[in-house]
Amino acid sequence: MVNVHVKLLALLAVLPMTADAQEQADKYQWLEDVWGKRQLDWVRARNQRTADVIEKDPRFKRLEAQALRIQESPDRLPVPEFRNGVVFNFWQDAEHPQGIYRRTSLESYLTKKPEWKTLIDYDALSKKDNVKWVRSGIVSMYPNDRYSLVGLSAGGEDAETLREFDLKSGKFVPKGFVLPKSKQNVAWIDKDTLLVLRDWGKGTMTASGYPFVAKVWKRGTPLASAQEVYRGKPEDVSVYPATFNDAQGNQVTILIRGLDFFRSEVHVWTPEKIRKMSLPEKTELAGLVDGRFVVTLNEDWTPAGQDRSFKQGSVVSIDLANVKDDPENLKPTLVFEPTEREFAQQVATTRDRILLKTLENVQGRVYVYKPQSKGAWDRTKLAIPDNRAVSIVTTNEDDGRFFLSLSGFISPPSLLLGDASTGALKVAKTRKPLFKASDLLVEQLEATSTDGTKIPYFVVRRKDLKYDGSNPTLLTAYGGFQSSSTPYYSGTVGKLWLERGGVYVLANIRGGGEFGPAWHQAGLKTKRQVIYDDFIAVSKDLIARKITSPRRLGIEGGSNGGLLVGVAMTQRPDLFNAVVIDVPLLDMLRYEKIAAGASWVGEYGSVSVPEERRFLARISPYNQLKPAGKYPEPLIFTTTKDDRVGPVHARKFAARMEEFKKPFFYYEIIEGGHGGSADLKQAARNSAVTFTYLIRKLMD
Repeated sequence: MVNVHVKLLALLAVLPMTADAQEQADKYQWLEDVWGKRQLDWVRARNQRTADVIEKDPRFKRLEAQALRIQESPDRLPVPEFRNGVVFNFWQDAEHPQGIYRRTSLESYLTKKPEWKTLIDYDALSKKDNVKWVRSGIVSMYPNDRYSLVGLSAGGEDAETLREFDLKSGKFVPKGFVLPKSKQNVAWIDKDTLLVLRDWGKGTMTASGYPFVAKVWKRGTPLASAQEVYRGKPEDVSVYPATFNDAQGNQVTILIRGLDFFRSEVHVWTPEKIRKMSLPEKTELAGLVDGRFVVTLNEDWTPAGQDRSFKQGSVVSIDLANVKDDPENLKPTLVFEPTEREFAQQVATTRDRILLKTLENVQGRVYVYKPQSKGAWDRTKLAIPDNRAVSIVTTNEDDGRFFLSLSGFISPPSLLLGDASTGALKVAKTRKPLFKASDLLVEQLEATSTDGTKIPYFVVRRKDLKYDGSNPTLLTAYGGFQSSSTPYYSGTVGKLWLERGGVYVLANIRGGGEFGPAWHQAGLKTKRQVIYDDFIAVSKDLIARKITSPRRLGIEGGSNGGLLVGVAMTQRPDLFNAVVIDVPLLDMLRYEKIAAGASWVGEYGSVSVPEERRFLARISPYNQLKPAGKYPEPLIFTTTKDDRVGPVHARKFAARMEEFKKPFFYYEIIEGGHGGSADLKQAARNSAVTFTYLIRKLMD
């Protein structure tokens, strides 16, 4: 006999929702065939309509040229990457639009004109292989990082090819490890052994499109002969490996089974056995220092058999011997505990110390922690100026040196070279200004959301701003996945928007991590409306202060931020005159079936749960478009090769707007993946399209 309760739930899953969350028939699932001829013909026709307006605007070519000069500027800071005490850098310019990977000594790097040696020329490699390769990271073997697996993505996809490369000789290793194209994760066990997770064939990829079967692959043997050592479950998000080392010679290999985007099981792997660690499910692994395993907690934890509890947002360490010998009974020691206004953001390791970056009321702080006896840690605070975003760029695990970056909305970025053993910091490089900022200022304001929560936001504006509602204003935020939005320097925004008199606003809405895990968790799943209320509250606050008005206010967001602005557009279309929707999620009733959407159920909820389905229907921009609605004319941007979110959301949203005879601009490029561009010229063109649209809508 069929269970009546189960049958009723199945029926509810397909019935229309209540009046405030009415579902519409989905006429446009045919656009989900990403590479179909009919579908691409549809894309080309909408692209042409956009080009006929945007690219024929007399300002477009000038904006594109300005953006390209910024993208290709030789004065850009070469972002350093420490490997075995040597500085590596990935660099793109007019001669190398796809980029080169190069190295130099630290001493040379600190000079005005470093002497670089090119190791990988991605443009030349693309011509040789007849594939437009986009850099996709490097996985190196410790110590000395000599043997590495170079990731090559065709057009910016998350799926990649891995080839073994010798960073000392600067050449691909003859008959070395090669892993064909797949979404895959790899860790080095030793020089001749890899732990590999990839598409091994039918039944080895999760519903999210990521691998969950781990195999050990030995050098000189066929990939097909790799031996399975671990298997997650098809309903997992993914399984991925990591090998942690410290300068004292300790090593541990970990397998992380992703239950959803935020929860995971952590297993210690050895050739003899695999044992689960008794860590809480919401944990981030930071590294290994002096025989201590360092983790960040995103939920409260009371370890079994201990009286001590640790708050979510704490950083703790665990002796490696405890991790290896008794992972089911961990005995952690506190490194950092959050306060009401200060939360951990980034943890990195050097030879024998921890670097910790925090946010204190959205202001960057950096500390050095030195291990003491009996698991204790000694803390030193580094001298970091206020009102600048700070991040840990790279650390040298062979000594105590590291680089920090400092950046502000109107302050060009600089790189600081630090020494963890002394706490010393010195300016290594500073970028030349890319736009005029002498008449600009930055202020931090607050809006009050619907539940009384104070939402901070940054405003970049002219000093002589007139509070009459006439100022063209671009508001952006992200609001998801515990990702923090902090001040940053953008030559493109500065030159193409601020210099023209525009106002730029960055909101620190809930869903992010600016105020710790609780700030993120306040907007999970069916609680998500507070995120959109926060964003709308900031919009209304800008209007109430007469910084701008609905006629002059535009919003922009990408990926999850694309969902954010899509919701704002459908819930409060009266507040905006421009909406830039980049690589977005928009069909929240189908998102689990599109690209890697199933991996984000921990953030958004699932249509398989009736309560969550009702909520998703209520916020889903694709489902909330109405024939009688009056909406701003949006710019909808996506890329065909986005295999993470996919172009499908953007296509279907545009198609429904077209059905309802609502005006829009649609712009889909082939390459670029979820990052939006495969080279500098495409990035400049994308910027020109966006700012031509914004100028037309908000300044004209």
